[in-house]
Amino acid sequence: MFSSEPETPHNSISNDCASAKKSLPKLQTSTSIWISQHTSMFLQRCMSFLQCIFAAVLAWIGVRGQQVHGASQFSSTGKVNPATIKVVNNVISQASATPSSVNYHFTRQCNYKCGFCFHTAKTSFVLPIEEAKRGLQLLKESGLEKINFSGGEPFIHDRGDFLGKLVQYCKHDLQLPSVSIVSNGSMIREKWFQTYGEYLDILAISCDSFDEDTNQTIGRAQGRKSHLDNLFKVRDWCRKYKVAFKINSVINTFNVDEDMRENITELNPVRWKVFQCLLIDGENAGENSLREAERFLISDQQFQDFLERHSSISCLVPESNQKMRDSYLILDEYMRFLDCREGRKDPSKSILDVGVEEAIQFSGFDEKMFLKRGGKYVWSKADMRLEW
Repeated sequence: MFSSEPETPHNSISNDCASAKKSLPKLQTSTSIWISQHTSMFLQRCMSFLQCIFAAVLAWIGVRGQQVHGASQFSSTGKVNPATIKVVNNVISQASATPSSVNYHFTRQCNYKCGFCFHTAKTSFVLPIEEAKRGLQLLKESGLEKINFSGGEPFIHDRGDFLGKLVQYCKHDLQLPSVSIVSNGSMIREKWFQTYGEYLDILAISCDSFDEDTNQTIGRAQGRKSHLDNLFKVRDWCRKYKVAFKINSVINTFNVDEDMRENITELNPVRWKVFQCLLIDGENAGENSLREAERFLISDQQFQDFLERHSSISCLVPESNQKMRDSYLILDEYMRFLDCREGRKDPSKSILDVGVEEAIQFSGFDEKMFLKRGGKYVWSKADMRLEW
């Protein structure tokens, strides 16, 4: 029952030493793993910094080239032109930008025909789901916190199952703080919420008017089906399955004089994103475009008047043309960043081919404008403290 040898300080020390020797290999292994991981992170940061410097040098060379062709980089006082400084700063900013929030337009197909659409059905391509997941993993490794799935209409492909699997992967596997969707709401079914609702933080439904005839004129409809009936139905499902509900509206010629205060108050979204109608060459303006959005354009003053009329709505988040052009990180169906600064969509190489750090240098992303427009907010439903 008892040990024949009494416990002594000497025996206790010997036992401790033996135990320490046994745990030493595990400690060495853990230490090696820690050093390996942090060394890798350090090297990645060094590479990003070197890429930033290299990009700045390339920008400077480009400006020097302009001087040869008659555009001097110096002002009459001998100082560097502000335009030169802006070019270099923009390149440095993009090279060092963190893709904390990304909009992934994985499909261009849509069942609506909105006249001002600026991401039209120019292709029917959709990445295989494993390739899409690989790209999302690359984004996570580069600092992704929020992914927004859009289109086209994201529920149109594989009846929403493709989208649902990506939503589940981003929340469950990648553990992203925020996963959101922008949809027109017409193809969403309650079964989708039952299967994937727990993995979704925010669902934004596009609604430009609370008058069915206006929605028909804009193209925000499919046949004679009621867009507004779908809107209220999806709002109710969001409450039932604990998904934050949001509304996006594009302000244009046909709704700029509308008073939406009563309807927005009734729907009570967590955010009401209000966009000024925007022209994008090759999408809704110019040659080879699938839309002609000129007739939808409104002036800055008209947009401001609309905002003032709805200033009592606390969840309203306005976005003018300038804020929209360069404050979003947009990935197209090939996972290429789209630079919209020049009024068109200039694609980078795909992050699947060259990685995030290289591709983001050609995104046109203005991180300061992103923060200024309120791009970073409480975007995880776990932190919203909503009453369902």
